[in-house]
Amino acid sequence: MPKINGNEIKPGTIIEHDGGLWASVKVNHVKPGKGGAFAQVELKNLRDGRKLNERFRSEDKVEKVELENKDQQFLYETDGRLVFMDAETYEQVEIDADLLGDRRPFLQDGMTATVNYFGEEPLNVSLPQKVKCKVVETEPVQKGQTATSSFKPAILDNGVRIMIPPFIGPDEDIIVHTELMEYSERA
Repeated sequence: MPKINGNEIKPGTIIEHDGGLWASVKVNHVKPGKGGAFAQVELKNLRDGRKLNERFRSEDKVEKVELENKDQQFLYETDGRLVFMDAETYEQVEIDADLLGDRRPFLQDGMTATVNYFGEEPLNVSLPQKVKCKVVETEPVQKGQTATSSFKPAILDNGVRIMIPPFIGPDEDIIVHTELMEYSERA
């Protein structure tokens, strides 16, 4: 694995540190009046989700890890495990459903997601950025409410509650941004 200097760590960089795989979430480069510059890095463990704040000086060497990304099709869920299939080899892999966290309801049958592998070990699942959902329940439109950019609560077909514009009614299809978990546009 290639070694990089501590000041080359950027958000999203994956490093091997303290015997584990860590993804940098936030990076703040600091130049104090006295002493050398350093990078204050917030790390997240890719295996168990722990967070850690570390300070790396520019002369510190860390091992950068490259993950292999594979597009795989979601088949079904069984006992808290998600089953994905490789479209090329038809090989199936089971991944812990907790890896998706709050985004789990947006995973739909037959959806293609990107699975990040370290060797043979699946570490993370990335959903498509936007997903089509149906509004199941929302409040009726109130007259005069369109003058300001107000939003109203809605429940989607997957059970997720989000805020939508007042002109969207029940049984309408919308596009939801999966990272932000918010309304994007009409479908």
